[in-house]
Amino acid sequence: MHQVKHGIRKGTHLNRAQIKKLGLAVIETELAAVSSLKARIHDDFATACEIMLGCQGRVVVTGMGKSGHIGGKIAATLASTGTPAFFVHPGEASHGDLGMITSKDVVLALSNSGETHEILTIVPLIKRLGVPLIAMTGRPHSTLAREANIHLDVSVEKEACPLGLAPTSSTTVALVMGDALAVALLDSRGFTETDFALSHPGGSLGRRLLLRVTDIMHTGDTIPKVSTQASLRDALVEMTRKNLGMTAIVDANDTVLGIYTDGDLRRTLDKNIDIHSAKIIDVMTPHCKTARASLLAAEVLKIMQDNKINAMLAVDENNKLVGSLNMHDLLRAGLV
Repeated sequence: MHQVKHGIRKGTHLNRAQIKKLGLAVIETELAAVSSLKARIHDDFATACEIMLGCQGRVVVTGMGKSGHIGGKIAATLASTGTPAFFVHPGEASHGDLGMITSKDVVLALSNSGETHEILTIVPLIKRLGVPLIAMTGRPHSTLAREANIHLDVSVEKEACPLGLAPTSSTTVALVMGDALAVALLDSRGFTETDFALSHPGGSLGRRLLLRVTDIMHTGDTIPKVSTQASLRDALVEMTRKNLGMTAIVDANDTVLGIYTDGDLRRTLDKNIDIHSAKIIDVMTPHCKTARASLLAAEVLKIMQDNKINAMLAVDENNKLVGSLNMHDLLRAGLV
């Protein structure tokens, strides 16, 4: 005999409409659960943030099973937004890893039931160290909630799982509460985009916020440049040799007077100018766009995109040539 659950017979193949209906039901259940958190951002939440802000060590997050997975993500979010944190498995903590926790730390413990044996086992040791304990549970009257210095209520009316067994709404709500803590702490610390980038140097955000022109520009003999006395032909040879699609035109002191690019060459040919006899100073683009070597590469990218140019010269405070770069350099750096 087929079993029936929520009007659907076990073993019955669902059609697309039924599948979509089930998916929407999960989202609606979890939305309601998250929405209920609004009323719980009160003084206990503020106190938890104050405890974390005053922490001289690190926030140690712990949790078992699915709560542990959520705890790991919360610890990672805290650490990447200015609050030093790491995750400790409660089972391992009672077998030696508790030594990772010091008296200067704060412990954030996650347990939906508030009765997780592995966490309750280490609570007396946490208290012996005098470490503040913040609990995040779905049962305000549970053992863990009572033992904690501060309890954050992440209870849900029901799980999104139709069996009411798999942690779904409860883990979502715990994750959202963790994000609320992390972002409140971030803003309280005055954490900036640059601070975020410093902890994400390998990511695209880190590259955009930290990489400067001096980090990617061509320097020394690799810079394409010719003097004002050079012919157009000499400039084209220099452009070909340095392979950046342009060359700088400088005076005897290396002060930038102009630039000549592949685009300028096309415009020169349209004017029927003799490339063998023309002087570069007569066909160059004077007063060209330049960038300080200390400028963020992301800023240079915007200048190039706004002005529809593919190459720029880097100069010092006296407008002397110190480097060059093109769109390919920015592409290789991961900025495009």
